[in-house]
Amino acid sequence: MSLKVMNEKSITILEPGLLSSIQDIGRYGFQKYGVPVSGAMDSFALRSANVLVGNEMNDACIEMTVIGPSIKFNYGALISVTGGDLSIKINGEKVDRWSAINVEAGSVLTSDGIRDGMRAYLAISGGINVPVIMGSRSTYIPAAFGGYKGRPLMAGDELLIGDPNPKTSHIARTLPEELEPVHYGHSHIIRVVLGPQNKSFTTESINTFFDSRYVVSNNCDRTGYRLSGPQLKHQGNADIISDGTQIGSIQVPADGNPIILMSDRGPTGGYAKIGTVISTDLGLIAQSRPDDNLVFRQVSVKEAESAFLEQESILYSMDPNIFKNASDKVKSTLSKTSSSLSPYLENDQNKLDMTATAKLKGKTFSFGISIESN
Repeated sequence: MSLKVMNEKSITILEPGLLSSIQDIGRYGFQKYGVPVSGAMDSFALRSANVLVGNEMNDACIEMTVIGPSIKFNYGALISVTGGDLSIKINGEKVDRWSAINVEAGSVLTSDGIRDGMRAYLAISGGINVPVIMGSRSTYIPAAFGGYKGRPLMAGDELLIGDPNPKTSHIARTLPEELEPVHYGHSHIIRVVLGPQNKSFTTESINTFFDSRYVVSNNCDRTGYRLSGPQLKHQGNADIISDGTQIGSIQVPADGNPIILMSDRGPTGGYAKIGTVISTDLGLIAQSRPDDNLVFRQVSVKEAESAFLEQESILYSMDPNIFKNASDKVKSTLSKTSSSLSPYLENDQNKLDMTATAKLKGKTFSFGISIESN
């Protein structure tokens, strides 16, 4: 008879839920080799969970879909749960979402189904310590790599946890309810930047797209969301020479039904794309269920940038120091692909400046990102 010895800092999956996997913000820089980005479907929720427990924003979390897992904590930990309205209990006692929660060794986390939204995120102080593959710990299930053994979590899996942040300023950190980014419902207004192949569609179809209500079909997953509603017509053929895809790209095949590409999308696509969902609203797509309603509203690139920075200010309101380290990482990542930024760089200075000011809970937060092309 042999006894399984648990590692000092680990958790054990008792029940996996419907679909639980390890994700961070994604595997960037490898699409040119055919490797999808993957990562959290609701990046803002994942990053918020990490900030609440003092992690780096890109630390690996557990993404839980519709029905959450049951988890035993083999050591005392600090956790947070964000995203969809997943009712979380520790040893049978309900605990708050969007808060830092102390969990004693031997405790069991259980959850009911998500009542509002589609996905929730569990962050643990120190992050989930699985191997880094091509710069990310995210699971890409179709090709069976990343995360824990390249697959969804299963009963009996033991996950190692990294060393927690030695600072204690984040303990008892919480996001006040009035700052909670969204209370998910079943109808969403989704902001879209037109293009890049909007000229492939008739003017009537473009107007129809922004004037109509679309319904999320049952064919929605981490790869993409297929919508039903008024069909869109192309000027000619729906096919294009395959080009790069972006999370939130809205491609329209020959049947005229839009598809919103999501985290596990392929690096390239061969259908014309009528627009792109702005990054701030991607979480609303990720939290949409079948039969939810979507209405699209056209915005400019400048409006998209302002919305992005206003959302980032919510993270800033929780911890003003998080951008000190993040800004250098952002600049380093974007400098490798500065050519893709050329349409947005000032012609004479080759420089992109984005700033935002947001008022939250009576306080004003201002910050910005400055990127120079090589």
